[in-house]
Amino acid sequence: MEMLSAIVPLLLMFAIFYFLLIRPQQKRQKKIQQMHSSLQKGDKIITIGGMHGTIDALDEDRIIVAVDNGSKLTFDRQAVRDVTNRD
Repeated sequence: MEMLSAIVPLLLMFAIFYFLLIRPQQKRQKKIQQMHSSLQKGDKIITIGGMHGTIDALDEDRIIVAVDNGSKLTFDRQAVRDVTNRD
């Protein structure tokens, strides 16, 4: 009986930790992965560094972003923070 009373609080703490920290982080990560996999040419994006531009070309790992002055920059696909032209 004493063993059970020592294990129950540990299990309760783990459950709280899981539902407050681990599960929400996994949901956010899944949403980000879906956004990265659905990138398309012509999408207006913001990179994690704050660069705004439009996707000009993309392959499996990288994207080429056209910026306002006509320059084209290459980024890793994971560098995209947000797609701004989707609702």
